[in-house]
Amino acid sequence: MWWVLVVRRGYQDTDAAPHVSVITKLKGVSVTRAKDARSRLWDAADYASPPQGENVLFLVTNFIATAKQAQGTCPESPSVLDGMCTEDVDCPVGSPVVHGNGIKTGKCVMFNTTHSTCEIYGWCPVENNTLPRKPLLAEAENFTLFIKNTVNFTKFNFSKGNTLQTNDPTYFKSCTYDPFFNPSCPVFRIGDVVEAAGETFGDLALLGGSISIRIEWDCDLDQSTAQCQPQYSFILVDRRYNFRTASYYWDSQRRPYRSLMKLYGIRFDISVQACTGAMGRGPGTLATVVCDLVLLYLDTKADFYWKEKFEEVRTGCRAT
Repeated sequence: MWWVLVVRRGYQDTDAAPHVSVITKLKGVSVTRAKDARSRLWDAADYASPPQGENVLFLVTNFIATAKQAQGTCPESPSVLDGMCTEDVDCPVGSPVVHGNGIKTGKCVMFNTTHSTCEIYGWCPVENNTLPRKPLLAEAENFTLFIKNTVNFTKFNFSKGNTLQTNDPTYFKSCTYDPFFNPSCPVFRIGDVVEAAGETFGDLALLGGSISIRIEWDCDLDQSTAQCQPQYSFILVDRRYNFRTASYYWDSQRRPYRSLMKLYGIRFDISVQACTGAMGRGPGTLATVVCDLVLLYLDTKADFYWKEKFEEVRTGCRAT
């Protein structure tokens, strides 16, 4: 009976629909220096998207900036194959440049001393595509990611969070997660997360990437609730990730301009899988126990029933 009821959890009810809450926050400050020698300070409002992340957030680690673009005409970039030309006939008026930056005007013009490209109508000058050799926000390796996760098993009126219950107001400002020495700290160093996913920060920060952070709760409420603790795993999903964004402004003559940014960085996808079980109660459970004991130990087909009863399939879990 001990084996059936306790070791194999043969008669536990499970909560198939736990409620899960995830709140995240990035912290850290970095300074970058552009080619024009101007410095720029980056804080959480600049490098984190969204500013108050939930289960998905993006950390900027590198970027390409194209400043003061205005709508007008200019040569297409020679890196765009459809924009290359030798004469005007290669640039039909009104045709968009495939994978390019604007609409062809019908002219073939000199981009520089070695390349001729189609003139386009678009945001000029065209986007800069010179990628820095090293990530501009290399300090992001020491930024921290705070993850607050709460699971609520309403069926059993039980909830648990991943943050340590402490009266020390400085604990979360000074602790860093470590799977062996500090498993109850919900503050993760970015460099440690990348390393745990099997990558080096310098390589991933240059072109960006995607990392999945998985939080698993497997709680047996027939045991001490102190044993109900989250387990973290980190998986590298992709080695490249970027997107473009722009900020718009007007000069004193009310002419519109924009600054274009191609942002490279690390996307974090946080998922939670929660499982719990507790011994069923009531006369129905007792009757089931008695019947199962007879079938498991007295019936002539006990071997078959044993295999079916304890098939290694866990139910009642939900990933979010």
